[in-house]
Amino acid sequence: MPGYQLLLKHVLQTALHTASGQEIVYRNLVRHDYPTLASRIARLADGLAGLGHRAGDTIGVLDWDSHRYLESYFAIPGSGAVLHTVNVRLSPEQILYTINHARDVALLVHVDFLPIVEQIWDRIDGVRTIILMSDEGTAAPQSAVPITAMYEALLASANPSFVFPDLDENTTATTFYTTGTTGQPKGVSFTHRQLVLHTMACATALATSAVQGGLNRGDVYMPMTPMFHVHAWGLPFVATMLGLKQVYPGRYDPSTLIGLQQGEGVTLSHCVPTILQMLLASPAAEGCTFSGWKMIIGGSALPQGLAYAALDRGIDIFAGYGMSESGPVLTIARPDSPYMEQTSTMEVDSRTCAGIPIPLVHLEIVDQAMNPLPRGSGKAGEIVVQAPWLTEKYTGDEAASAALRNGPWLRTGDVGMIEEDGSLRITDRLKDIIKTGGEWVSSLEIEDLLLTHPDLSEAAIIGVPDSKWGERPMAILVARQGRELTPDAVRAYLQKFYDDGRLSKWAIPANCIFTDALLKTSVGKIDKKALRARYVE
Repeated sequence: MPGYQLLLKHVLQTALHTASGQEIVYRNLVRHDYPTLASRIARLADGLAGLGHRAGDTIGVLDWDSHRYLESYFAIPGSGAVLHTVNVRLSPEQILYTINHARDVALLVHVDFLPIVEQIWDRIDGVRTIILMSDEGTAAPQSAVPITAMYEALLASANPSFVFPDLDENTTATTFYTTGTTGQPKGVSFTHRQLVLHTMACATALATSAVQGGLNRGDVYMPMTPMFHVHAWGLPFVATMLGLKQVYPGRYDPSTLIGLQQGEGVTLSHCVPTILQMLLASPAAEGCTFSGWKMIIGGSALPQGLAYAALDRGIDIFAGYGMSESGPVLTIARPDSPYMEQTSTMEVDSRTCAGIPIPLVHLEIVDQAMNPLPRGSGKAGEIVVQAPWLTEKYTGDEAASAALRNGPWLRTGDVGMIEEDGSLRITDRLKDIIKTGGEWVSSLEIEDLLLTHPDLSEAAIIGVPDSKWGERPMAILVARQGRELTPDAVRAYLQKFYDDGRLSKWAIPANCIFTDALLKTSVGKIDKKALRARYVE
């Protein structure tokens, strides 16, 4: 039909026609079907309208991963407002900055995060509505913050027949803030059209694998990437469009995640490597079989040692690649063989590469002059992309926006190469490449090899200044519980990879430091910026 708009409300309508009996589950507290989900979404939109909120308003959400968050994914953008998914793992000062910078006029706040809002309340500009969320559904507590309504009470008094408007598909739907290496968090936004196209492309990519990692209507979905972070990689939209059973775990805790996976039959999840490491090391995982659990790993490189460990537990693990500014998914690994008990090096290699571009993504590797490098050449360059859902700019930051793009291309800041079969392999971040002895050394390559050592659980490589060689790699390491290693033993282990030609001599760290835990970002990635600040001296 001419003029048909790509809107998030249409993503929800598909499920109502095909999967009305499927469940939305929140921990062991909530269980309801898709018609109830749709009713609650309409009630939330009507309740917000009753409080005076209109199209164009920006409404922030501070919650754990929950059925409420899923409702806000549709109710707020569907009414023409902008959903601001507030990163609750930022510092209070950064949260304050993002709320003010996004010009939020209302906040939906879980009671666990009320103390943060109280701490910054006298400096928040423009917020006139506070809706408090609680798993217990109790009355509003005493607070220095004026509580406008309790979430469940608001929904109970609202109209379940709210009619969502026919918006222009280029209406902004969501905004959130990505933490960079310098300065304040940067705001990125996405339109209805961008989110719908990203949803359709991700669903197509996941559902068209012939032998491995395929998505189908029988899958049970549970995110393990926070819903405040790039819409949990867009997978809640995919799961809703396909009418999958969805399980939301609330606050991440290994025993809760494993209990829900086992009890609800979860078959599809996604997370960063550190979350998976935490799960596999948890006492709650002992004796569990995870056969049939498809796991997409992103956010940072999937180490081959972790892939082997996951495959040994029956997890169908494979990597994906993207960034906050790309909505985020750009590529997904597509191994040619199904999971096998005896995993080959070739199979694990295909699972840990970044994969092939999903539909509608045009990806190239370029040199410093932006000239494309041929696939299969073995030459690494910066990854640049085009896709219909890439963010256009950083909100209110012209300088950063200009650096983000080069003509039609979005610059990722990542370094990689495209292999003969079209698969992308990430070799490093531009800012993490170590320039030593006249060579570029990949920190990711060294980390991947280190993590094959049975006594290491985490590893990070950073470049530190060296008066002779420019830079030298430094290793910051976490030993497995009860294990002991020395710097000399680590270097001797890496020496074997140099001897067989897999590693440059410049890649063997001059210094190895052991610590109890690596510093992480708000979404669980290893924070190399913080590590450099702490250890370079």
